[in-house]
Amino acid sequence: MIEHNLILILVLLPFLAAVVAATLPVHAHTAAAWISGLSLAGGLLILLGLYDPVSQGEVPRAVVGWIPALGLNLSFRVDGYAWLFVALVLAIGILVVVYARYYLSKSDPVPRFYSFLMAFTGAMVGMLLSGNILMLVVFWELTSIISFLLIGYWYHTPAARDGARTALVITGGGGICLLAAMLLLGQITGSYDLDVVLASGEAIKAHPLYLPVLILFLLGAFTKSAQFPFHFWLPGAMAAPTPVSAYLHSATMVKAGVFLLIRFFPALGGSDAWFWLVTGTGMTTLLAGSVIALFRHDLKGLLAYSTISNLGLITALAGIGSTGAIVAAVFHIVNHGVFKASLFMAAGIVDHETGSRDMRRLSGLRRTMPITATLVIVASAAMAGVPLLNGFLSKELFFAEAADWHNGSWLDEALPWLATLAALFTVAYSLRLALAVFFGPEATDLPKKPHEPPVLMRLPVELLVVICLAVGILPALTVEPVLNVAARSILGADLPEVHIAIWHGINTPLMMSVAAIVLGAAVYFLFAGRIAQGPEGPPLLHRLRGQKVYDWLMLRLSWSWPRAIHRLLGTERLQPQIRLLFLLGIGAAVLVLGGALWALPPVKTNALSPAFGIMWLIGGACAIGAAWQAKYHRFASVILLGGAGLITCLTFAWFSAPDLAVTQLLVEIVTTVLLLLGLRWLPRRREEIHEDNLLPARVRRGRDLVIAIVAGAGLAALAYAVMTRKLVPNIGDWFLRNAYYEGGGTNVVNVILVDFRAFDTFGEITVLAIVGLTVYALLRRFRPAPESIRAPEQQQGERDGALRDYLYVPSVIMRWMFPALIVMASYLFFRGHDLPGGGFSAGVTLAIALLLQYIASNVRWVEMRITILPIRWMGFGLLVAGATGIGAFLFGYPFLSAHARYVDMPLIGKVPMATAMGFDLGVFALVVGATVLMVIAIAHQSLRSARLREQEEEKTEEREAG
Repeated sequence: MIEHNLILILVLLPFLAAVVAATLPVHAHTAAAWISGLSLAGGLLILLGLYDPVSQGEVPRAVVGWIPALGLNLSFRVDGYAWLFVALVLAIGILVVVYARYYLSKSDPVPRFYSFLMAFTGAMVGMLLSGNILMLVVFWELTSIISFLLIGYWYHTPAARDGARTALVITGGGGICLLAAMLLLGQITGSYDLDVVLASGEAIKAHPLYLPVLILFLLGAFTKSAQFPFHFWLPGAMAAPTPVSAYLHSATMVKAGVFLLIRFFPALGGSDAWFWLVTGTGMTTLLAGSVIALFRHDLKGLLAYSTISNLGLITALAGIGSTGAIVAAVFHIVNHGVFKASLFMAAGIVDHETGSRDMRRLSGLRRTMPITATLVIVASAAMAGVPLLNGFLSKELFFAEAADWHNGSWLDEALPWLATLAALFTVAYSLRLALAVFFGPEATDLPKKPHEPPVLMRLPVELLVVICLAVGILPALTVEPVLNVAARSILGADLPEVHIAIWHGINTPLMMSVAAIVLGAAVYFLFAGRIAQGPEGPPLLHRLRGQKVYDWLMLRLSWSWPRAIHRLLGTERLQPQIRLLFLLGIGAAVLVLGGALWALPPVKTNALSPAFGIMWLIGGACAIGAAWQAKYHRFASVILLGGAGLITCLTFAWFSAPDLAVTQLLVEIVTTVLLLLGLRWLPRRREEIHEDNLLPARVRRGRDLVIAIVAGAGLAALAYAVMTRKLVPNIGDWFLRNAYYEGGGTNVVNVILVDFRAFDTFGEITVLAIVGLTVYALLRRFRPAPESIRAPEQQQGERDGALRDYLYVPSVIMRWMFPALIVMASYLFFRGHDLPGGGFSAGVTLAIALLLQYIASNVRWVEMRITILPIRWMGFGLLVAGATGIGAFLFGYPFLSAHARYVDMPLIGKVPMATAMGFDLGVFALVVGATVLMVIAIAHQSLRSARLREQEEEKTEEREAG
């Protein structure tokens, strides 16, 4: 149980830090950094506490029920591989937090930056620890969304906006492919549990869907880890602040793809298709990235392509899939994260202290920045694979696997040469990074005078460089134990002990390393001048840029093709759009349903009552009249529409559904009044000439009438078929049987809304909140037509805000109704779980009470006496509803699980109580807030129009006086 709670805290800590940081004022830079750093340090301590059972081969777990019927649970597991990866994420995250504190400007909204950073860390940790493959995809997509916010942090720059958008489109599209792959894996294995999937490798590879699953899975992994041909999004993401680049592109986001390749190797790897697709893509990316990196003039651009190259190396190792290759891949993930984070931070220091990242302008910085120069030289040497540094060890393992690999194909002989060629260019761009920036003549045209950064800004780089040296010199003491634990969690507990040694004698991998270092140095020194003056890439690769293909495709998808479709089918007029939607709906219903429902056996129905028939004739007449009058008589149309709604309300009452009848009646009152208030500000109807108006009016209205009759008759037939055919199983009967015993209430409708289908209701009230805010935002900028500004005829002649005589009696009555309606709302709320009522009905009732006050008196009179603050009501409602659902977690139940029991109350006796009442309270508050917010948005048009009338009158008086 202790481990269960520790794992949950480990996942939740970054999210909690994100929430706290988001609430800080913009100038609280230090506080935001402390909160973020302490949350990551706390997570690292928890992780260290879990190392002992993990090192013994145990897999601590934490499972929280979410939607068990769909196999969707919050399941987290910590094995050796996940432990190592999370440790890398948290440790480098702490260093990035410290670095960012000194890198970001005082004018930046730093708390927002730390909030995004912590939310991203939480998403990354959730993805790494997820034990449910569907929840893994949820966290996976969350990393894409939050990385979009991080990359676009400086959203005022076009490069940041473009880079963020490109990254989101590419990685988000890959996430959709990954979701499809996970759904198929769940169908193949019969479970979405990660352990079950990983143990079903033979069954998955023997299944006919293996190849589609593999392709979809690899699309998700390749897009996230910037593999060819999806590599182009990563250089564009360099528009992000350097702390973001250091974090996302060393230890977190781009590593997610290679993490997934290795994680799912037992389930999907080992086949020929896996080898050719993964190794082929990895080697292509390794070569292309290393070549292009040599030609980049921007410091972060060079590091971006070097990241792409190293990710290709890890991918190639995952494709080879031997024991040594998997161990080498995991080892290089750690090594690359360490030296690449230090290099990104060092590049940020150079940019921060000189004002430039252009290597053609930077030169001789070792004189003014000697400590930074030393750090960059060591980290670059680690990236190049120089002995006694960590990068050398993992690249030696890569060379060994490339040299020893044999599967009977032409790649057996080519693989060592390709690996050496890629390593050659790695040495060349590493040399360029160190020598071109810090050696040579001192630069004289830099925007800032170079100097060393603050000590704490440089400290993270120093620690990472020390780790590069420590791992390179003492691998057996530093990384070997955790590497073995991670390897056993992937390849099995019976894996022999892996030993990392500095010296293996003179062998093929060593010769490959020597050749790469010597030839790489020769390439750089021979072509350094030409590279510095040339384009940012070799001629062929410079022309065949993936970004150009992406831009062309986006232009076609977002502009050319949509415009062509719009010219064919589109219109800016609302009526043709609605007509097209109705026709599509009719066609879809006929195509999908057809005669399926009518083929079911009928059930016994009641005879048609004459009174019911007459009632519906009246309702139909009201509906037809509303449609007929909608064009020229809006007021009459709204009244007739209310009559149709009233008939619907009576129908619910007729069929013994009083809860629905009450709700329908209350909603009809609110919507009718809101529509009438909105009509006050609409302009007079103007006849405009459109292509659609070329048809005679009678023909157009007759056509629309036919469409309406077909749609209405079809919907009526569908409803009649559902009510007169026996559906097996009938879910309604299940709700009737279980409402009281499972939900603790006799009002089945309310129990469904706040218990059985509470998650749907939570989504619906969230949508209602969004709608309320949207209406308010739109009406804030709405300005009524000139003819609507004038006071209505009934109000003309009134002055000095005197109470209008023609509304004197109704206004007094409406004021008196206010306390009565509050009592009515309370009555509906408290009885709702057992009798007709509930939070929604009570919320609408209270909203009606407030609405009547706005109608009875002017806006200023009401708002001087009643403080409503509807947005706070909405926020409170969402928080209470969400907290009720989360509270179930504390007792080990799924989200929004309800508990009901009888409570003894003094002087009253036993009273039924349910935790669902808390959720209903949230619904009540949100409904009140959203409805009143719309009322206020409409009512304030009166204030604006009054000011405009006063301005017009003043201008008139000035003209007359002049």
